[in-house]
Amino acid sequence: MSIKLPTNLKGILWSKDINKIDPKKDKSYIIHQIFAYGGWEHLKWVFKNYSQDQIKNTFIKHPAKDYSERSFNFVQKVLLKIPDNVVDKRYYVKTFPRIIR
Repeated sequence: MSIKLPTNLKGILWSKDINKIDPKKDKSYIIHQIFAYGGWEHLKWVFKNYSQDQIKNTFIKHPAKDYSERSFNFVQKVLLKIPDNVVDKRYYVKTFPRIIR
C-alpha cells in the first residue's frame, strides 16, 4: 500500500519539499510535525495512514523537540495514552533546556 501525502499537509511539513517526502522513510518527521502543529484533519490523516503501533513506537523511539508543553501532554496522555515513565518530556518540549549527554 502506498501512502499519498495530501496537499493540505504542505503547511505542516514546511521544512521539506512535500513532493520529495517519502511517507515511509520520513514517518518520524511527518508524525511529529502533525502532532506538534496540525489540526484535527491532519491528526485523522495520521491515524488513517499509520497503525497505532507505528505511531506510538515512532513517538517513543524518535523524539522531536518541537512540542509546546500543552501539545506534548495532549499527544502523550490523550492521543497515545503513554505513561509518564515511558517518555521524558525534556526530549520533546521546545521550552525545556537541552539535554547534553
